[in-house]
Amino acid sequence: MADPRVGGDGLIRRFRQAAFAPVDIASLVYFRIAYGLILLWEVWRYLKGGRIERYFLEPSFHFKFLGFGWVQNWPGDGLYYHFYAIGILAIFVAVGFLYRVSATLLFLAFSYVFLLEQALYLNHFYFIALVGFLMIWVPANRSASWDVRLRPSIQSDWAPAWALWILRAQMGVVYFFGGVAKLNSDWLKAAPLRDWLPDRADFPIIGPALTELWTAYAFSYTGLVIDLLAAPCLLWRPTRPYAFAVLATFHWMNDQLFSIGVFPWFALAMTALFFPADWPRQLVRWSRTRDSDPGPAPRGLSFSQTAGAWVLGAFFLVQCSFPLRHLLYPGNVSWTEEGHNFSWHMKLRDKEAAAEFIVTDPDRARIQRISPEEELTSWQYSEMAARPDLILQYAHHLAARARERGETRVQVRAAVLASLNGREEQFLIDPRADLALKSRTWIEPADWILPLEKELPPD
Repeated sequence: MADPRVGGDGLIRRFRQAAFAPVDIASLVYFRIAYGLILLWEVWRYLKGGRIERYFLEPSFHFKFLGFGWVQNWPGDGLYYHFYAIGILAIFVAVGFLYRVSATLLFLAFSYVFLLEQALYLNHFYFIALVGFLMIWVPANRSASWDVRLRPSIQSDWAPAWALWILRAQMGVVYFFGGVAKLNSDWLKAAPLRDWLPDRADFPIIGPALTELWTAYAFSYTGLVIDLLAAPCLLWRPTRPYAFAVLATFHWMNDQLFSIGVFPWFALAMTALFFPADWPRQLVRWSRTRDSDPGPAPRGLSFSQTAGAWVLGAFFLVQCSFPLRHLLYPGNVSWTEEGHNFSWHMKLRDKEAAAEFIVTDPDRARIQRISPEEELTSWQYSEMAARPDLILQYAHHLAARARERGETRVQVRAAVLASLNGREEQFLIDPRADLALKSRTWIEPADWILPLEKELPPD
């Protein structure tokens, strides 16, 4: 007779039991502290380095993510107070004070900053925002927290396994799709590393080797293999310590060679979650005796647990499908940028461009040539000129400004010359296209982006 436990209901039951099986809460406590302190460090970097003024206050025009044009800056010094609030919330999360409320507000406050300026898109900002959403659900305040001091009844040395696994899964998504993104012809030909690494010839010890072509190839293929194999090797116990050592070296090298903020350290802090759940307790030898009986895993799920499972399931479905959406668009994603953001395409392209806009009104026979550098900051212009969606946004901005002056049939065209990974320059945007009539969309391919025709220069 067939075992009924292997049927659909049996698999669901076994999955539920595995998801809610108790694991040591020590890893979640460790990451709660690390998460809060790293965000506090990021706030300090922005306050100390003048980044708030440079990125958010100096620009008179801001690029917006599609659907988030309503996200506007605080008036006056409001954004400074906003960053102070992020710092305070980060401390609250680290010490576990009013954890659920603090984690929720921290996610919202950080996401607000992320959405303020699309030209400032950074993978590590997106990464931190995603983890911030997951931290709302994780019961990381049930031990070694101020919440336990205030409410001893919530004290527990155990947490459901799913709370640890969703953080591991998020890190695995970043590693794996970061490797998938490297499976492109330019990266396999060592571009753009063959252009970047010689600039670091002054690096201690290995500096002279960075000028060699073979080093660029070694870095390119090593990075590809590390990203693709990181999660499997971290999950398999025999290879886990070696994988962690390789990844620690990998992140340290990235931090030293490239300017990528807190991303390497945040990723490394999450990578440590792949070790057994009690490793922080073993490392610091917590003096308090751990609860001996965590209790059995629940046999059924409450309404809130079922709803939470659906939300997290949908979250990871998007996380595993969104990075592949660029395959639905024609052309080189590093050139067209369609499907580039939110897909873990990290440090994969070197793109330089120059742009000029022509605004015309046939009714008045008026032609105006506009240099964006007169309105945009230097860093905004550099980002905008190389990214079609930002070019379209700025064209719409110019059209709206012309209509405010009373011009009725406004047309906006762009002359954009761009170079990808050292290629010869070519037009990025069809200079004949009236961008004032083009709509921003995540669905249909843009017919006004010209295909990449220039070949990668030889080694």
